[in-house]
Amino acid sequence: MHAILPKSSTTRTGMPPAGHGVRCGRARLRRESIGAVLLAAMSGAAPAYTVTLAPASPMTVYLQIGVGSFTNCYTCTPAGQPQNNTTINTVSATVASSAVGNGTAQAMTTDSTATKSNYDNFTFCSVPGELYIGGFYRTTGGTTAAARVTAIVPAALTNAGGNTIPFSKIQWTSSGIGDSGAESFPSGTFVNGGTQIVGSMNSNSWNESCLAFSYLNNTVPPAGTFTGVVRYTLSTP
Repeated sequence: MHAILPKSSTTRTGMPPAGHGVRCGRARLRRESIGAVLLAAMSGAAPAYTVTLAPASPMTVYLQIGVGSFTNCYTCTPAGQPQNNTTINTVSATVASSAVGNGTAQAMTTDSTATKSNYDNFTFCSVPGELYIGGFYRTTGGTTAAARVTAIVPAALTNAGGNTIPFSKIQWTSSGIGDSGAESFPSGTFVNGGTQIVGSMNSNSWNESCLAFSYLNNTVPPAGTFTGVVRYTLSTP
C-alpha cells in the first residue's frame, strides 16, 4: 500500500530565540499545508523538541511538514528567512498479497528529504522512515494562548473503483534525534473524516517532531491504489 502525506511552507521574520532546547506572519495568521495519503492494496516515541523564542515584531506563525525552504537556519548568522514551498511530500507503503489483512502493521516511507531542523541545522529526522513536522508561533510581546495545529481529514482513502479504506487505518509515532520531554506533536491516529488537533505551540516557541507513519493492515480491502488528501493548518488564538 502507498500513502502520501503533506508538505508545507510559511513566512517568518525574526530575532533568534532566547533559549535552546534539549539537544546539543502576523496576528491571526493561518498557514496551511496539504498532503495526500495513498494506499495500494494487492488482494490474494521519544519526545519532541521545543525552544523558547524572544518576542519580536511582527507577530508570526510558521508551519513546515516535510520539505520546507529557508534562506538560512533561524539561529544562523545572518538569521534565515523561510520561503514558500509548494512541494507535496508523500508517505507510502505497499502490502504484498500474501500479507494483506494479516494484522501486522506496515511501516510507511516518505519521499521527503527533510532531515535537518531549520531552527539550527541539527540533523533531527531520519528519512525515508520519518516525516518532519515543526514550526513556531512568535508574538510581539507577552504570553498569549497557544496556537493549534489541526488536520482536516477525509472520511476514507479511495481507489479508482470507488472502494474505500478508513483513514483511521493510518497512525503515526512521534520522535526525534536527541529528544526528551513531552511531544508537541504526539503520536496518534487519523480520524475518519473531520478536523482533529495534532499539536499545539505555546506563544514564543519553536516546536518540532519526526512522525513515523504506519498502516494497520487489519482488514482486507479490494486490490488497488487508495489515495486521500490531508490539510494541516496552524492557527493563532
